[in-house]
Amino acid sequence: MVDFDCVVIGGGMVGAASALALAEQGLQVAVVEKYQPQHFSSEQTLDMRVSAISLASQYLLEQLGAWQHIKQWRACPYERLGVWEQEFSYTEFNAKDIEQAHLGHIVENRLIQLALWKQIANHSNITSFCPENLTHLAQDSSKVTLTLSQQVVTAKLVIGADGANSHVRRLINIGVTAWDYQQSAMLINVETTCAQQNITWQQFYPTGPVAFLPLSKKSLIQQRQFKQDQSTGYASLVWYHHKDEIKRLSALTNAQLQMEVLAHFPKRLGDIRVIDKAAFPLTRRHANSYQKERVLLVGDAAHTINPMAGQGVNLGFKDVKALQEVIALAIADGRCWHNAKVLAEYENLRRKDNLLMQTTMDALYLSFSHPSSIFKVLRNLSLFTINKLPLLNSVIKNKALKYACGI
Repeated sequence: MVDFDCVVIGGGMVGAASALALAEQGLQVAVVEKYQPQHFSSEQTLDMRVSAISLASQYLLEQLGAWQHIKQWRACPYERLGVWEQEFSYTEFNAKDIEQAHLGHIVENRLIQLALWKQIANHSNITSFCPENLTHLAQDSSKVTLTLSQQVVTAKLVIGADGANSHVRRLINIGVTAWDYQQSAMLINVETTCAQQNITWQQFYPTGPVAFLPLSKKSLIQQRQFKQDQSTGYASLVWYHHKDEIKRLSALTNAQLQMEVLAHFPKRLGDIRVIDKAAFPLTRRHANSYQKERVLLVGDAAHTINPMAGQGVNLGFKDVKALQEVIALAIADGRCWHNAKVLAEYENLRRKDNLLMQTTMDALYLSFSHPSSIFKVLRNLSLFTINKLPLLNSVIKNKALKYACGI
Protein backbone atom coordinates (compact mmCIF):
# COMPACT_ATOMS: atom_id res chain seq x y z
CA MET A 1 0.00 0.00 0.00
CA VAL A 2 1.43 3.37 -1.06
CA ASP A 3 0.56 6.61 0.73
CA PHE A 4 0.21 9.96 -1.03
CA ASP A 5 -0.62 13.47 0.07
CA CYS A 6 -3.21 13.71 -2.70
CA VAL A 7 -4.76 11.33 -5.22
CA VAL A 8 -6.51 12.82 -8.26
CA ILE A 9 -9.14 10.58 -9.84
CA GLY A 10 -9.36 11.54 -13.51
CA GLY A 11 -6.50 12.76 -15.70
CA GLY A 12 -8.43 14.94 -18.11
CA MET A 13 -7.73 18.63 -18.53
CA VAL A 14 -8.89 19.73 -15.07
CA GLY A 15 -7.63 16.63 -13.25
CA ALA A 16 -4.17 16.85 -14.80
CA ALA A 17 -4.00 20.58 -14.00
CA SER A 18 -5.03 19.85 -10.39
CA ALA A 19 -2.24 17.29 -10.02
CA LEU A 20 0.39 19.71 -11.30
CA ALA A 21 -0.91 22.63 -9.24
CA LEU A 22 -0.73 20.60 -6.01
CA ALA A 23 2.63 19.01 -6.85
CA GLU A 24 4.00 22.53 -7.25
CA GLN A 25 3.18 23.01 -3.54
CA GLY A 26 5.59 20.20 -2.69
CA LEU A 27 2.86 17.57 -2.19
CA GLN A 28 3.27 13.95 -3.27
CA VAL A 29 0.47 13.43 -5.83
CA ALA A 30 -0.94 10.45 -7.73
CA VAL A 31 -3.13 10.59 -10.84
CA VAL A 32 -5.53 7.73 -11.64
CA GLU A 33 -6.70 7.64 -15.26
CA LYS A 34 -8.13 4.97 -17.59
CA TYR A 35 -6.57 6.16 -20.87
CA GLN A 36 -3.25 7.68 -21.89
CA PRO A 37 -3.66 10.75 -24.12
CA GLN A 38 -2.74 10.16 -27.75
CA HIS A 39 0.61 11.55 -28.92
CA PHE A 40 0.52 14.59 -31.21
CA SER A 41 1.30 14.61 -34.89
CA SER A 42 0.84 17.58 -37.22
CA GLU A 43 -0.83 15.17 -39.66
CA GLN A 44 -3.64 14.35 -37.24
CA THR A 45 -7.10 15.63 -38.07
CA LEU A 46 -8.59 18.36 -35.92
CA ASP A 47 -10.29 16.96 -32.84
CA MET A 48 -14.06 17.38 -32.46
CA ARG A 49 -13.93 18.53 -28.83
CA VAL A 50 -12.42 22.01 -28.48
CA SER A 51 -12.43 24.67 -25.77
CA ALA A 52 -12.33 28.47 -25.82
CA ILE A 53 -9.41 28.98 -23.45
CA SER A 54 -9.73 32.31 -21.62
CA LEU A 55 -6.83 34.56 -20.71
CA ALA A 56 -7.02 33.40 -17.09
CA SER A 57 -6.87 29.74 -18.18
CA GLN A 58 -3.93 30.52 -20.46
CA TYR A 59 -2.07 32.08 -17.53
CA LEU A 60 -2.68 28.94 -15.43
CA LEU A 61 -1.46 26.70 -18.25
CA GLU A 62 1.62 28.90 -18.61
CA GLN A 63 2.28 28.61 -14.86
CA LEU A 64 2.02 24.81 -15.07
CA GLY A 65 4.38 24.67 -18.07
CA ALA A 66 1.78 23.26 -20.47
CA TRP A 67 1.21 26.30 -22.70
CA GLN A 68 4.68 26.00 -24.28
CA HIS A 69 3.66 22.65 -25.78
CA ILE A 70 0.30 23.94 -27.02
CA LYS A 71 2.08 26.83 -28.78
CA GLN A 72 4.33 24.32 -30.57
CA TRP A 73 1.38 22.18 -31.65
CA ARG A 74 -1.67 24.23 -32.63
CA ALA A 75 -4.13 26.73 -31.21
CA CYS A 76 -6.15 29.51 -32.79
CA PRO A 77 -6.25 32.95 -31.13
CA TYR A 78 -9.37 35.07 -31.49
CA GLU A 79 -9.57 38.81 -30.96
CA ARG A 80 -13.28 39.47 -31.42
CA LEU A 81 -16.63 38.00 -30.39
CA GLY A 82 -19.81 38.82 -32.33
CA VAL A 83 -23.38 38.14 -31.17
CA TRP A 84 -26.70 38.98 -32.79
CA GLU A 85 -30.23 37.86 -33.54
CA GLN A 86 -31.31 40.40 -36.15
CA GLU A 87 -28.57 42.02 -38.23
CA PHE A 88 -29.30 45.53 -36.91
CA SER A 89 -28.57 44.32 -33.36
CA TYR A 90 -25.11 42.93 -34.15
CA THR A 91 -22.81 43.54 -31.17
CA GLU A 92 -19.10 42.92 -31.15
CA PHE A 93 -16.64 42.54 -28.27
CA ASN A 94 -13.02 43.35 -29.08
CA ALA A 95 -9.82 42.54 -27.20
CA LYS A 96 -8.54 46.06 -27.91
CA ASP A 97 -11.37 47.49 -25.78
CA ILE A 98 -9.88 45.84 -22.69
CA GLU A 99 -6.27 46.47 -23.80
CA GLN A 100 -5.49 42.84 -24.62
CA ALA A 101 -3.94 41.26 -27.72
CA HIS A 102 -6.64 38.58 -27.84
CA LEU A 103 -9.68 37.33 -25.93
CA GLY A 104 -8.59 33.71 -25.87
CA HIS A 105 -7.62 30.69 -27.96
CA ILE A 106 -9.61 27.83 -29.42
CA VAL A 107 -7.67 24.68 -28.55
CA GLU A 108 -8.42 20.99 -29.02
CA ASN A 109 -9.18 19.35 -25.67
CA ARG A 110 -6.86 16.42 -26.24
CA LEU A 111 -3.93 18.78 -26.87
CA ILE A 112 -4.53 20.57 -23.58
CA GLN A 113 -4.64 17.22 -21.78
CA LEU A 114 -1.52 15.96 -23.59
CA ALA A 115 0.43 19.13 -22.78
CA LEU A 116 -0.42 18.73 -19.09
CA TRP A 117 0.54 15.04 -19.16
CA LYS A 118 3.93 15.91 -20.63
CA GLN A 119 4.53 18.05 -17.57
CA ILE A 120 3.23 15.30 -15.27
CA ALA A 121 5.67 12.80 -16.79
CA ASN A 122 8.59 15.06 -15.91
CA HIS A 123 7.46 15.99 -12.38
CA SER A 124 9.22 14.14 -9.56
CA ASN A 125 6.28 14.66 -7.18
CA ILE A 126 3.68 12.96 -9.38
CA THR A 127 3.00 9.25 -9.88
CA SER A 128 0.58 8.23 -12.62
CA PHE A 129 -1.52 5.07 -12.49
CA CYS A 130 -2.67 4.49 -16.05
CA PRO A 131 -4.49 2.48 -17.23
CA GLU A 132 -6.23 2.24 -13.88
CA ASN A 133 -9.61 3.00 -12.32
CA LEU A 134 -11.18 3.47 -8.90
CA THR A 135 -13.47 0.73 -7.55
CA HIS A 136 -13.97 1.72 -3.90
CA LEU A 137 -13.27 4.58 -1.50
CA ALA A 138 -13.36 4.70 2.31
CA GLN A 139 -12.55 7.56 4.70
CA ASP A 140 -11.51 7.68 8.33
CA SER A 141 -10.25 10.50 10.56
CA SER A 142 -6.71 10.46 9.15
CA LYS A 143 -6.83 9.28 5.55
CA VAL A 144 -8.77 8.08 2.52
CA THR A 145 -8.22 4.51 1.33
CA LEU A 146 -8.74 3.99 -2.39
CA THR A 147 -9.13 0.55 -3.90
CA LEU A 148 -8.06 0.60 -7.53
CA SER A 149 -8.51 -2.27 -9.95
CA GLN A 150 -4.90 -3.42 -9.46
CA GLN A 151 -3.74 -1.93 -6.13
CA VAL A 152 -4.67 -0.03 -2.97
CA VAL A 153 -3.39 3.47 -2.14
CA THR A 154 -4.07 5.96 0.63
CA ALA A 155 -4.18 9.76 0.64
CA LYS A 156 -4.76 12.71 2.92
CA LEU A 157 -6.84 14.33 0.16
CA VAL A 158 -8.74 12.96 -2.85
CA ILE A 159 -9.74 15.10 -5.82
CA GLY A 160 -12.69 13.89 -7.89
CA ALA A 161 -12.01 15.15 -11.43
CA ASP A 162 -13.68 12.30 -13.25
CA GLY A 163 -16.26 14.20 -15.28
CA ALA A 164 -19.97 14.88 -15.34
CA ASN A 165 -20.90 11.28 -14.47
CA SER A 166 -18.39 11.24 -11.61
CA HIS A 167 -17.86 7.86 -9.95
CA VAL A 168 -16.20 9.62 -7.01
CA ARG A 169 -19.29 11.76 -6.49
CA ARG A 170 -21.50 8.67 -6.38
CA LEU A 171 -19.16 6.81 -3.99
CA ILE A 172 -19.29 9.64 -1.43
CA ASN A 173 -23.06 10.08 -1.88
CA ILE A 174 -23.14 13.68 -3.06
CA GLY A 175 -26.27 14.36 -5.08
CA VAL A 176 -26.74 16.83 -7.91
CA THR A 177 -29.30 19.40 -8.97
CA ALA A 178 -29.76 18.76 -12.68
CA TRP A 179 -32.03 19.28 -15.63
CA ASP A 180 -32.12 18.51 -19.31
CA TYR A 181 -32.36 21.47 -21.72
CA GLN A 182 -34.40 19.33 -24.14
CA GLN A 183 -31.87 20.23 -26.81
CA SER A 184 -28.72 18.81 -28.31
CA ALA A 185 -25.68 20.42 -29.88
CA MET A 186 -23.91 19.32 -33.02
CA LEU A 187 -20.21 19.96 -33.56
CA ILE A 188 -19.11 20.23 -37.19
CA ASN A 189 -15.48 20.67 -38.20
CA VAL A 190 -15.21 22.41 -41.54
CA GLU A 191 -12.72 23.79 -44.02
CA THR A 192 -13.72 27.27 -45.20
CA THR A 193 -13.00 29.19 -48.37
CA CYS A 194 -12.58 32.29 -46.20
CA ALA A 195 -9.07 32.99 -44.95
CA GLN A 196 -8.31 31.95 -41.35
CA GLN A 197 -10.42 34.22 -39.14
CA ASN A 198 -9.74 35.80 -35.74
CA ILE A 199 -13.36 36.07 -34.64
CA THR A 200 -15.85 33.78 -32.94
CA TRP A 201 -19.57 34.51 -33.37
CA GLN A 202 -23.08 33.34 -32.50
CA GLN A 203 -26.41 34.10 -34.13
CA PHE A 204 -29.50 33.30 -32.09
CA TYR A 205 -32.63 31.58 -33.39
CA PRO A 206 -35.75 30.41 -31.49
CA THR A 207 -34.49 26.84 -31.92
CA GLY A 208 -31.09 27.76 -30.45
CA PRO A 209 -27.93 29.54 -31.60
CA VAL A 210 -25.50 28.65 -34.34
CA ALA A 211 -21.87 29.42 -33.59
CA PHE A 212 -18.51 29.73 -35.33
CA LEU A 213 -15.22 28.92 -33.57
CA PRO A 214 -12.02 29.49 -35.59
CA LEU A 215 -9.56 26.59 -35.70
CA SER A 216 -6.06 26.34 -37.07
CA LYS A 217 -3.92 23.42 -38.21
CA LYS A 218 -0.81 25.50 -37.59
CA SER A 219 1.02 26.21 -34.35
CA LEU A 220 0.94 29.70 -32.87
CA ILE A 221 4.57 30.10 -33.95
CA GLN A 222 3.74 29.13 -37.56
CA GLN A 223 0.77 31.50 -37.57
CA ARG A 224 3.05 34.40 -36.66
CA GLN A 225 5.63 33.40 -39.27
CA PHE A 226 3.14 32.81 -42.09
CA LYS A 227 0.38 35.21 -41.15
CA GLN A 228 -0.39 36.17 -44.74
CA ASP A 229 -0.36 32.58 -46.04
CA GLN A 230 -3.80 31.53 -44.81
CA SER A 231 -5.94 31.32 -47.94
CA THR A 232 -7.92 28.41 -46.45
CA GLY A 233 -9.47 28.54 -43.01
CA TYR A 234 -10.75 25.98 -40.54
CA ALA A 235 -13.54 26.21 -38.00
CA SER A 236 -15.69 24.33 -35.55
CA LEU A 237 -19.37 25.06 -36.07
CA VAL A 238 -21.83 24.49 -33.23
CA TRP A 239 -25.47 23.94 -34.12
CA TYR A 240 -28.00 23.93 -31.25
CA HIS A 241 -31.44 22.49 -32.01
CA HIS A 242 -34.16 20.16 -30.80
CA LYS A 243 -32.98 16.61 -30.17
CA ASP A 244 -34.92 15.09 -33.06
CA GLU A 245 -33.46 17.59 -35.53
CA ILE A 246 -29.90 17.01 -34.34
CA LYS A 247 -30.50 13.28 -34.63
CA ARG A 248 -31.64 13.79 -38.23
CA LEU A 249 -28.65 15.97 -39.06
CA SER A 250 -26.27 13.44 -37.51
CA ALA A 251 -27.52 10.74 -39.88
CA LEU A 252 -26.66 12.79 -42.99
CA THR A 253 -23.55 12.30 -45.09
CA ASN A 254 -20.93 15.05 -44.92
CA ALA A 255 -22.02 16.32 -48.34
CA GLN A 256 -25.69 16.43 -47.27
CA LEU A 257 -24.80 18.14 -43.99
CA GLN A 258 -22.79 20.73 -45.91
CA MET A 259 -25.95 21.73 -47.81
CA GLU A 260 -27.91 22.02 -44.55
CA VAL A 261 -25.22 24.22 -42.99
CA LEU A 262 -25.11 26.55 -45.99
CA ALA A 263 -28.90 26.84 -45.90
CA HIS A 264 -29.19 27.65 -42.17
CA PHE A 265 -25.98 29.39 -41.09
CA PRO A 266 -25.35 33.13 -41.71
CA LYS A 267 -24.03 34.02 -45.16
CA ARG A 268 -20.87 35.44 -43.56
CA LEU A 269 -19.75 31.84 -43.05
CA GLY A 270 -18.96 31.57 -46.76
CA ASP A 271 -18.55 28.25 -48.55
CA ILE A 272 -17.43 25.23 -46.52
CA ARG A 273 -16.49 21.58 -46.72
CA VAL A 274 -17.55 19.33 -43.83
CA ILE A 275 -14.64 17.34 -42.41
CA ASP A 276 -16.20 15.63 -39.37
CA LYS A 277 -19.20 15.81 -37.04
CA ALA A 278 -20.44 14.74 -33.59
CA ALA A 279 -23.41 15.49 -31.32
CA PHE A 280 -24.21 15.53 -27.60
CA PRO A 281 -27.25 16.39 -25.40
CA LEU A 282 -27.35 19.61 -23.35
CA THR A 283 -27.68 19.13 -19.59
CA ARG A 284 -26.90 21.15 -16.50
CA ARG A 285 -25.60 19.63 -13.27
CA HIS A 286 -24.47 21.20 -10.01
CA ALA A 287 -23.26 19.06 -7.11
CA ASN A 288 -25.12 19.72 -3.87
CA SER A 289 -21.72 19.96 -2.21
CA TYR A 290 -18.14 20.08 -3.49
CA GLN A 291 -16.78 18.37 -0.37
CA LYS A 292 -17.23 15.24 1.73
CA GLU A 293 -14.62 15.41 4.50
CA ARG A 294 -11.30 14.72 2.70
CA VAL A 295 -12.76 14.39 -0.80
CA LEU A 296 -13.25 17.40 -3.11
CA LEU A 297 -14.95 17.69 -6.50
CA VAL A 298 -13.57 19.87 -9.29
CA GLY A 299 -14.53 20.65 -12.88
CA ASP A 300 -17.41 18.76 -14.47
CA ALA A 301 -17.64 16.44 -11.46
CA ALA A 302 -18.85 19.51 -9.51
CA HIS A 303 -20.67 21.48 -12.22
CA THR A 304 -21.60 21.42 -15.88
CA ILE A 305 -22.89 24.42 -17.77
CA ASN A 306 -24.67 25.26 -21.00
CA PRO A 307 -21.75 25.36 -23.49
CA MET A 308 -23.18 28.43 -25.24
CA ALA A 309 -20.39 30.74 -24.02
CA GLY A 310 -17.63 28.14 -23.91
CA GLN A 311 -16.99 28.62 -20.19
CA GLY A 312 -17.04 24.97 -19.05
CA VAL A 313 -13.32 24.15 -18.84
CA ASN A 314 -12.51 27.73 -17.81
CA LEU A 315 -14.65 27.26 -14.70
CA GLY A 316 -12.79 24.02 -14.05
CA PHE A 317 -9.44 25.78 -14.30
CA LYS A 318 -10.75 28.44 -11.89
CA ASP A 319 -11.48 25.57 -9.48
CA VAL A 320 -7.87 24.43 -9.83
CA LYS A 321 -6.53 27.91 -9.16
CA ALA A 322 -8.74 28.32 -6.08
CA LEU A 323 -7.70 24.93 -4.68
CA GLN A 324 -4.04 25.75 -5.25
CA GLU A 325 -4.42 29.08 -3.43
CA VAL A 326 -6.28 27.56 -0.45
CA ILE A 327 -3.66 24.88 0.12
CA ALA A 328 -0.71 27.21 -0.51
CA LEU A 329 -2.06 29.70 2.04
CA ALA A 330 -2.63 26.97 4.63
CA ILE A 331 0.93 25.68 4.19
CA ALA A 332 2.34 29.22 4.40
CA ASP A 333 0.36 29.87 7.62
CA GLY A 334 1.50 26.62 9.22
CA ARG A 335 -2.03 25.18 9.28
CA CYS A 336 -2.92 21.57 8.56
CA TRP A 337 -3.62 21.91 4.83
CA HIS A 338 -5.71 18.70 4.64
CA ASN A 339 -7.99 19.59 7.57
CA ALA A 340 -11.65 19.42 6.49
CA LYS A 341 -12.27 23.01 7.61
CA VAL A 342 -9.35 24.27 5.53
CA LEU A 343 -10.54 22.30 2.51
CA ALA A 344 -14.03 23.83 2.93
CA GLU A 345 -12.52 27.19 1.95
CA TYR A 346 -12.24 25.87 -1.62
CA GLU A 347 -16.02 25.51 -1.97
CA ASN A 348 -16.55 28.90 -0.35
CA LEU A 349 -14.38 30.44 -3.07
CA ARG A 350 -15.92 28.63 -6.02
CA ARG A 351 -19.57 27.76 -5.48
CA LYS A 352 -21.07 31.25 -5.87
CA ASP A 353 -19.00 32.04 -8.96
CA ASN A 354 -19.92 28.75 -10.65
CA LEU A 355 -23.59 29.23 -9.80
CA LEU A 356 -23.52 32.81 -11.12
CA MET A 357 -22.08 31.67 -14.45
CA GLN A 358 -24.58 28.80 -14.71
CA THR A 359 -27.50 31.12 -13.96
CA THR A 360 -26.29 33.77 -16.40
CA MET A 361 -25.99 31.23 -19.21
CA ASP A 362 -29.43 29.83 -18.41
CA ALA A 363 -30.94 33.34 -18.45
CA LEU A 364 -29.39 34.07 -21.86
CA TYR A 365 -30.46 30.70 -23.19
CA LEU A 366 -34.06 31.11 -22.03
CA SER A 367 -34.22 34.74 -23.13
CA PHE A 368 -33.16 34.06 -26.70
CA SER A 369 -35.33 30.96 -27.02
CA HIS A 370 -38.50 32.71 -25.80
CA PRO A 371 -41.01 32.76 -28.71
CA SER A 372 -42.79 36.00 -27.75
CA SER A 373 -42.48 38.78 -30.35
CA ILE A 374 -42.25 41.30 -27.49
CA PHE A 375 -39.28 39.45 -26.03
CA LYS A 376 -37.69 39.37 -29.48
CA VAL A 377 -37.97 43.15 -29.88
CA LEU A 378 -36.60 43.74 -26.37
CA ARG A 379 -33.67 41.39 -26.96
CA ASN A 380 -32.61 43.09 -30.16
CA LEU A 381 -33.13 46.60 -28.82
CA SER A 382 -30.99 45.75 -25.79
CA LEU A 383 -28.11 44.55 -27.97
CA PHE A 384 -28.50 47.56 -30.29
CA THR A 385 -28.52 50.02 -27.38
CA ILE A 386 -25.49 48.50 -25.66
CA ASN A 387 -23.55 48.59 -28.91
CA LYS A 388 -24.45 52.14 -29.94
CA LEU A 389 -24.21 54.07 -26.65
CA PRO A 390 -20.56 54.70 -25.72
CA LEU A 391 -21.14 54.80 -21.94
CA LEU A 392 -23.11 51.54 -21.86
CA ASN A 393 -20.61 50.07 -24.31
CA SER A 394 -17.75 50.83 -21.96
CA VAL A 395 -19.42 49.93 -18.67
CA ILE A 396 -21.43 46.83 -19.59
CA LYS A 397 -19.58 45.27 -22.51
CA ASN A 398 -16.08 45.72 -21.19
CA LYS A 399 -16.87 44.58 -17.65
CA ALA A 400 -18.64 41.51 -19.01
CA LEU A 401 -15.71 40.84 -21.30
CA LYS A 402 -13.14 41.12 -18.52
CA TYR A 403 -15.18 38.77 -16.34
CA ALA A 404 -15.46 36.20 -19.15
CA CYS A 405 -11.70 36.45 -19.77
CA GLY A 406 -11.04 36.02 -16.06
CA ILE A 407 -9.03 39.22 -15.66
